[in-house]
Amino acid sequence: MEERTIERLGRAVSVVGLGTWQIGAEWGTVTEDEARTVLRAGVDHGVTFFDTADVYGDGRSERFCGELHAAHPEVMVATKMGRRVQQLPELYNRENFDAFNDRSRANLGMEHLDLVQLHSPPDAVYDDDGVFEALDEMVATGRMRAYGVSVETSSQALRAIARPHVATVQIILNCFRRKPLEEVLPAAREQGVGIIARVPLASGLLSGRYDEHTTFPADDHRNFNRHGEAFDVGETFAGVPFEVGLAAANELKRLVDPGSTLAQFALRWVIDQPGVSTVIPGARNPEQVAANVAAASLPPLREEQLEGARVVYDRFIRDHVHDRW
Repeated sequence: MEERTIERLGRAVSVVGLGTWQIGAEWGTVTEDEARTVLRAGVDHGVTFFDTADVYGDGRSERFCGELHAAHPEVMVATKMGRRVQQLPELYNRENFDAFNDRSRANLGMEHLDLVQLHSPPDAVYDDDGVFEALDEMVATGRMRAYGVSVETSSQALRAIARPHVATVQIILNCFRRKPLEEVLPAAREQGVGIIARVPLASGLLSGRYDEHTTFPADDHRNFNRHGEAFDVGETFAGVPFEVGLAAANELKRLVDPGSTLAQFALRWVIDQPGVSTVIPGARNPEQVAANVAAASLPPLREEQLEGARVVYDRFIRDHVHDRW
């Protein structure tokens, strides 16, 4: 699989990675065997970048990723921290960071973590020099090799990129969330910051498998967070109302070449955006992993396909999301 080098990280990553929120929690039940099978399938298909977080299943996802890393130390595991406490800026401090870091190192079985990302922190954190000084100290003492920030908004991304030692910015980027194309991706390219594109399939809306009759289990965030009841609503269906997203996805299907799926089209769209380092779709089974990875082998989208996707966004999606994130 194609790999792209992240300048500030000093390391190359597979252009299609694997997000592991699904094997932790809040996407319905995934058994231990299913979780391990998904991760092994990622390695088998050339994935070298795995994204997790300390709160995914209260460490469950990290522990699975730790098992994988022990068997395949060549892969990169990125984790996140900061959501284990009340979301107050003053709680983003060195004492809590050390505690989060100790727990992640134990879960992952790694003395030195590859990449630790602040997990969608409160807005004020981006302007707190003390936060980034603490992160620099953690790198200097060997707790982690690099750090990044997982953001909600383009404004937050730009403030993170301006920090000289932020190696990566993780941001929602998909056919339904285009705003990062305007300023975030160009700024990241200029500064050598990696872009990790998350929620690339808009929580499955861009898989093309859902319709107005689709329901989700009670423990699935696509059920309990549709209006932002538990966390930022932008993490669920990329903030797009479900029925609106269905209509837009049906229009996008017209742009997909025979032999490809809407999901592969959507992933290829992300891969084609200049500045993207890796895209991290999740998966619940090996077949989904294989299908996602196959997007990396597709030819770049044609100009008429890119233009068609823009028209769909402007017609259906822009008014719901563009000025919010």
